[in-house]
This record gives sequence, structure tokens and C-alpha cells, in this order.
Amino acid sequence: MTAPIALQLYSVREELQNNFEDTLEQIAAMGYEAVEAGAFAGDARRQARAYADQGLTVVAAHMPPPVGENRQHVLDEMGELGCTSLVVPWLDPQRYYQAVNGVRAAADLLNEAAAVCQDHGLRLLYHNHDFEFARIDGTPAFGLLVEALSPDVFFEVDTYWVQTAGSDAAEVVRGLGERAPLLHIKDGPLQRDQPMVAVGDGQMDFRSVISAGEPYTEWLIVELDRCAGDMMAGVARSLDYLKTLQLT
Repeated sequence: MTAPIALQLYSVREELQNNFEDTLEQIAAMGYEAVEAGAFAGDARRQARAYADQGLTVVAAHMPPPVGENRQHVLDEMGELGCTSLVVPWLDPQRYYQAVNGVRAAADLLNEAAAVCQDHGLRLLYHNHDFEFARIDGTPAFGLLVEALSPDVFFEVDTYWVQTAGSDAAEVVRGLGERAPLLHIKDGPLQRDQPMVAVGDGQMDFRSVISAGEPYTEWLIVELDRCAGDMMAGVARSLDYLKTLQLT
């Protein structure tokens, strides 16, 4: 395994709210050299200063699609953060993933956002959950989405949610190939409503997932939406586990 490791800061959102700078200092002390940021973390200029102070590279940011009234604000925020990978983290499943026409509307939105990103030197990625793998007329919505998307839309595959949905995360990653440069790495019991655990302590087979992404994976990004136990200990343990895989 050769892909570098980052932390999605959504994992430690509560700690960031209590003390942003001190939390980042702890993250850096664990050995993380890069983070994935987002609108949830507050003012982008303040974020950028704090990341620079700790020597943390921003590899991507979770942001709304840069279209409509959000367009200029999102572009400005990305400029402040100084990263070029904009990840759309969620689209309303009730609106977009109940019928074929909803999936097409999701694709239209993402295609428009990707065109805006290209015009401004950015790359657009889409982050999945489990609901994209529900079947519509016998076909997984995710498959319909991929077919309708421009090749300029890339993916940040949340491997845990793929597996939790009953699909094979390694197969999905392998099938997307170079269109899946970012992988979210989280672990747990593979049950939607149950908390996650440190990477390596749950049911995920990360050797097969990581192998499936080579040679296209640019970053492995640890993300625990919620954790059965102390979150800071969980993200530290996750990094340590992934580093052991690099040695085997």
C-alpha cells in the first residue's frame, strides 16, 4: 500500500468546535500530515491559517455544488483553502434517488458543477452513502448515476457505506478505476445505525479495498462519522493500523 493517508475533519467536528487550533495540533501530533476540510469547519480563511500553522496539507474539501447562488461563495472558499479537489458530500436521497428521473437530475446537477469547477482549475468529486445503491427498477441507482455523469465527474468512494449497502466495496473501487482517486476509509459493524470503530477493528477488508484502488488512489482518507468510544483515540488508532498495512 503506497497511497498517503489523510483525516476527514468531520470525524472530529465536535472537538474542533470546542477548540479548533488545539485539536489540529493533536491531529498533527498523531502523525497525520494531511486533512480533508469542509464547510462544516467554519470560515475558510481561518481554517487555512490553522492548517498551515500545523503543517497540514488540505487534500480536498467537502462543499456544496458551485452552482446557482452558491457558486461564487464556494469558489471563494476553495480559493482560501488552497486545494483543487471539491467534493460534493451528499445529495438528498428523497429528491434524487427514488426514481430514474431523480438520478438524472442528480447527474445534471453534478455535470453542471463539474463544468464550473473545470473553468476555475478545480476537480469535482462526488461522495456516496449507502442510499445510492438502492435499486430502481432492478438497477442500483449508483450505476444509473455513473452512466449519466460526465467523465469530468470523479468519485470519493466511501467504501464503508458501499459495503453496508450490501455491495462489494473492492469491486466498486476497481470498476471506477481512475475515476475514484479518493477513498474514504472507515470501519464498523456494517450496520447503518450503529457507531463506527477505529479502522482495523471492524468488519471491513481493507487489504482488498486498497488493492482494488491501485494504482489510481491518490489519498486514503480516514473518516468516522461517529465512534464507539473516544473519537480522538479512534482516529489515532486508525492511522496506526493503516501504517501497519504499508509495511506488509
